[in-house]
Amino acid sequence: MTETANSLGTQKISKLLIKQAIPASIGILVMSLNMIVDTIFVGQWIGSMAIAAVTVVLPIVFLISSIGMGIGIGGSSIISRAFGSNNFNKAYVTFGNQISLTLVLSIFFVIIGILYYNPLLLLFGANGAILEPATEYFNVVLFGVPFLAFAMMGNPVIRAEGKPKFAMYAMILPAISNIVLDIIFIKFLDLGMFGAGLATSISYAVCGLFIFSFFISKKSELVIKPSYFILKLAIVKEIVQLGGVTIARQGTISVLMIVLNATLFTYGGENAIAVYGIINRVMMFALFPVLGVTQGFLPIAGYNYGAKNNERVKETIKMAILYGSSVATLIFVGIMAFPEAIATIFTSDAALIKETPKALLYVFLATPVITAQLVGSAYFQAAGKALPALILTLLKQGFFLIPLVYILPKFFGLQGVWYSFPVADILATIVTLIFLRLEVWKNLN
Repeated sequence: MTETANSLGTQKISKLLIKQAIPASIGILVMSLNMIVDTIFVGQWIGSMAIAAVTVVLPIVFLISSIGMGIGIGGSSIISRAFGSNNFNKAYVTFGNQISLTLVLSIFFVIIGILYYNPLLLLFGANGAILEPATEYFNVVLFGVPFLAFAMMGNPVIRAEGKPKFAMYAMILPAISNIVLDIIFIKFLDLGMFGAGLATSISYAVCGLFIFSFFISKKSELVIKPSYFILKLAIVKEIVQLGGVTIARQGTISVLMIVLNATLFTYGGENAIAVYGIINRVMMFALFPVLGVTQGFLPIAGYNYGAKNNERVKETIKMAILYGSSVATLIFVGIMAFPEAIATIFTSDAALIKETPKALLYVFLATPVITAQLVGSAYFQAAGKALPALILTLLKQGFFLIPLVYILPKFFGLQGVWYSFPVADILATIVTLIFLRLEVWKNLN
């Protein structure tokens, strides 16, 4: 074990959390800026239906690539705890099994996407004028998905090794390449949605190849041998139990998008889907520091849980919630102060500029309280407790938001969709805090 990874169990928690969270936050920020700029480019240079098309396609892409994310988070939890207990061979075998699972499963589902792209797009809400640009975009982006899945698998593993800066670089590189290629393909070559898809697909490849280069370099503590690629039932079972939480969450988000896009189309047409496309990009960007704190929290909590250092685990939980909630409150104030200005960044369409600010305010109402639910579900993943992690991960989207999106519009019309978000956030936070309090009281004291 090198000093870098060992520091997870020895350095001051506040310093360690900042050290882990800042690179993760920067990486998420750049990736979010990439998504925002991508949306601005297609909105300003192609049109409002292009925003709607991207909003429909990306949940399908992320559903497939979430296989890699789930395998990465599940495996990194095992690796963190294995490092904490000095079981290096288990860490190496786990990583080899992660690679095998990610490549086989992502390629399989990409083939399914190629064969059944039309019904998939219709299912996810590519109705009316959205279908044509969505088809053009999807058929190009799909080929970059195996690279994205590998990148999503490798990124949490790099953090589990105690190398957050490299994980940050892996998120920055594809963002920069996507923005540059968007300008070339959309603005100068006038390739429309095909150009947008090509830029995105190439950027996924850049990310995947960079992460691969890290693991075959001397910078990585993990050892790659052909024998480690042979699947071990016990390891695969543990990866699936923990990684299934992430895959289930993305699956639930995908179901949410099906319900959400169908409801938005029913009550507000194509424009309502475009409005949510803008809100979704703002959400990804605005919450980057909160997500960074959560990502930084995972390896610290996992390592110290594996080392049976309960006091450090409790301190990490408290510090992560405190830091994240403080930042989330500042984000809330910023969104409340400038909703109209935010809307005009993405589009010049008068209808979208009129509808987006009010919807944006409602969706972000409960932002100050969301850190507890993110850190709470992350703790149970880090500790290897699959069932509570699964329940808490599915709380907001699965147990609360999907039913609310279906029910509230029947009483409040399109506004009911926007009301659903803060209500779901508050309910999910309350339940998460109950779970977390019981866990700390029973098992960490």
